Amino acid sequence: MGTKAKVYLAVGIAAGAAAHLCGVAIPLSFAVGVVAPVVLAATPRFLLATVRGAFTPGPREAAESAMTGMEFEDHVARIARGCGVPVIMTAVTGDWGVDLIVGKRPDRVAVQCKRQSRPVGAGAVQEVVAGAPMHGCSKTMVVTNHGFTPAAIKLAELHGCELVDGAELPRLRSILRRLTAQEVS
Repeated sequence: MGTKAKVYLAVGIAAGAAAHLCGVAIPLSFAVGVVAPVVLAATPRFLLATVRGAFTPGPREAAESAMTGMEFEDHVARIARGCGVPVIMTAVTGDWGVDLIVGKRPDRVAVQCKRQSRPVGAGAVQEVVAGAPMHGCSKTMVVTNHGFTPAAIKLAELHGCELVDGAELPRLRSILRRLTAQEVS
């Protein structure tokens, strides 16, 4: 008999005896003696699996974290098209900080997409706010898979720029619908 088996046997006997000494009936004390080693054996695996599960990204998170910057722009564009509004993807260079133009004139939304491993700074907000008039857009938005710095949040509030971080990405469709609501009939 191995050491592990001896430990489990000792735990079972001790648990059954302790239950009986506490006034539990003999059949129930026997059941406690059988269940206690099973619980002891399963606990480390259960705790380890729980911790692993907490840090494992869900399917949506895994897909978003594996995207490149261009794939992230395409992903945001697909969500916008799903709202039933026109979407224009700007050129890679010379876009004045605007990646997507969503909606119809005169209330188009200039969108800057940032797929990053760190919080997005105020520069992204500056770019989209400055570039929006160049594309005939009256509203602005920055979308990221991560978060925003306090400076970016403050600047966005001053300019009325909508910020959508990684936690709000699942709500992006409803946010775009709200911003383009007066256009869809």
